[in-house]
Amino acid sequence: MIFPAIRLPSSGYAPFVLLVFSGLAIADGNSVDKIYHPYVDALEQELEWRAIYQDDQPGQEDNLQLHRFSYGRAFGDRWFGEIYLTGEQSEDTGFKLEAYELEAKWQLTEQGEFWADWGLLFELEKESNESIWEFSTGVLVEKEWGRWSGTANFLVSQEWGSDIDDEIETSLGLQTRYRLSRWLEPAVEFYAGQDTKALGPVLMGDLKAGIRRNLHWEIGLIYGLDEDSANNTFRALLEYEF
Repeated sequence: MIFPAIRLPSSGYAPFVLLVFSGLAIADGNSVDKIYHPYVDALEQELEWRAIYQDDQPGQEDNLQLHRFSYGRAFGDRWFGEIYLTGEQSEDTGFKLEAYELEAKWQLTEQGEFWADWGLLFELEKESNESIWEFSTGVLVEKEWGRWSGTANFLVSQEWGSDIDDEIETSLGLQTRYRLSRWLEPAVEFYAGQDTKALGPVLMGDLKAGIRRNLHWEIGLIYGLDEDSANNTFRALLEYEF
């Protein structure tokens, strides 16, 4: 995979970005998930639920569902931390706790300071019933053009443990979004991984629920582009920000 040349901010953050790209491979499994934005609100807390429903992917159980529940809060105006519980369900198995995860987002640049806005994402995940660990580092980039915005997430993951072969993987998520109104923003998302090449429409928006209280929602239907990808992946997200 060849990426276009990227002009990095001259604030000393380039080594972090180069470190992330240095081990580039492609991730297996379904890479469809939330697209992260590089911004942190200094006073924000949030409760989040997000779900993935996928069908007809080789090597995966039929009608697989993943549900993530989290609580997160800002630590100053640069860091945001979150803790997740992940549950899984399929046609063959009932709902079960699948994994625990800690996540941290670091906003590197002020919004509008450079030609694009930059952030880093760190994730540590542990499978609940197996000796499988995963640590991920991601680069978050966003650029605005009037009512349009483009966002890219590049993640590199290291898996290890006695129940898995150690390996390095990466995944890519891209989003183009149009700010039609506060309540409705149509978007198109693209995801890439070893077992995922997928593209589809997404709708999102915000509903004000009081002073500094907001409900953010997203729904999308992502279509597989090759025989290794899930035929269809439905993704949904609700965030209550307070």
